Amino acid sequence: MTKTYKKLIIWDFDGVIADTEHLWLENRRKLLKKYFNIDWDLAVTNNHIGGMNWRTRIATLQKMGIPVNEKFEEEATAADYEIMNKGLSLTENVKKIFHHAEIKQCIATGGSMEKTKQKLKMCNIEKIFSDNNIFVADMVKQGKPAPDLFLHAAKMMGEKPEECIVIEDSPAGIKAAQNAKMDVIAYTGSKMNNNAAYKEKIKKLGVTKIFDNMYDIEKLLFPK
Repeated sequence: MTKTYKKLIIWDFDGVIADTEHLWLENRRKLLKKYFNIDWDLAVTNNHIGGMNWRTRIATLQKMGIPVNEKFEEEATAADYEIMNKGLSLTENVKKIFHHAEIKQCIATGGSMEKTKQKLKMCNIEKIFSDNNIFVADMVKQGKPAPDLFLHAAKMMGEKPEECIVIEDSPAGIKAAQNAKMDVIAYTGSKMNNNAAYKEKIKKLGVTKIFDNMYDIEKLLFPK
């Protein structure tokens, strides 16, 4: 049996399993411009609300003085589905990691269960992740960057935090993993994040495992 680096991989979805985070952020960026005349570019939008579940996004924007509400998120989510239902593509080589049956794997994402299952279907991996190993922010009190979701996922999968490794792309998700006292890999291979400025930002969070491809992540997770 192949040696494994940890006992449980906890995957984020958007920006990691598939390069989708920029799509959802772009929909919200457009609505912020439409309703509040806020002209952020995608990088600024990502800086403020990237990697957050809808409740945390709303709370964050409201703290900034932007009066968004649930209707704002409902409209954005409808736009998300229009894009999603046209099909999504998996990150290159990620499926090879899924096929390592010698280690437990799960998803812990800020998206809703319904939306997450649809994303998995559009990526043709709905048979790999199911109700038993999908965990979403609605299951816990606080979303990322709070540790609640990752701790819940570990508990439900029967592993201690120190035996888990989280694969994340956003500062909010990385901080959540750190707050959960879990090891973390920062994946920076998405179109939005694969640049020197973003990688430097991640380094400042204290992350030492930063990769822009799944091939190197697989080698770390399954050392020979």
